Amino acid sequence: MLTDSHCHLDSAEFDADRAEVLARARAAGINRILIPGVDIASSRKAVALAASDPMLFAAVGIHPGNALQVHPTDWDELETLARQPKVVAIGEIGLDYAWEHIPAARQQEVLQRQLNLAARLGLPVILHLREARRAQTPACARDLLAMVQQWIETRQQDADTCHARRRPDAAPSPGVFHAFSASLDMAQTVIRLGFFIGVAGPVTFQNSRRLQEIVAALPLEHILLETDSPVLSPHPYRGQRNEPARLRLIADKIGLLHHHTIAEVAAITTENARRLFGWE
Repeated sequence: MLTDSHCHLDSAEFDADRAEVLARARAAGINRILIPGVDIASSRKAVALAASDPMLFAAVGIHPGNALQVHPTDWDELETLARQPKVVAIGEIGLDYAWEHIPAARQQEVLQRQLNLAARLGLPVILHLREARRAQTPACARDLLAMVQQWIETRQQDADTCHARRRPDAAPSPGVFHAFSASLDMAQTVIRLGFFIGVAGPVTFQNSRRLQEIVAALPLEHILLETDSPVLSPHPYRGQRNEPARLRLIADKIGLLHHHTIAEVAAITTENARRLFGWE
């Protein structure tokens, strides 16, 4: 069985055939799908979808690309949504310096409030990271790493004083860096901090040798599989609408890189997701 740890199933691109998409996912051996929010509206929809089907779970959050649209009343609603039974993470949150019209300081402010919320509720985070176009230095990775390092230092203090919602046997990991595309050094650093690395469709692309080398160097025990549907469709469907059933192509590629069968990759990564998100 496979787990799609990041799928925007709430997207309007699935409105016409969402039931058929889920049927194909089940037929492909997908047993869990996590739907992350990117703003209040999508977070509401993710929570509603999760309540409608046993295989679906939700995360709630505000994407850095939406940092300028946050209304002061959104914070109370976000916390209310985060306390719903099938919400297992805060996300998709993070920093994205490719959105040059959104000041980095504003993105960092929105991220910090959500990191604080995750700490209060004992939930892991789903982190987005993208550098500015034509960036000469990895400024986004540097800033995000500094923020999460500081957050981790205070996270345990918050957990000691606030009720933690994760199951007792959930991993102590603070979260996952989703659709990872940074350097091997960055991956190894965040793994040392306890994070998982999300691997998506680009690992199957024929021109993604660097990403394949990074994934091959990482321990499977720190990898999560994800489609990031409806985008990032794996080879040979690159450029088409993505969906969870194509997760098997990603698992197969990781198996080749790690010299494991797809069944072994499925077992390890599904257990990783269970430990992180604390579901049955």
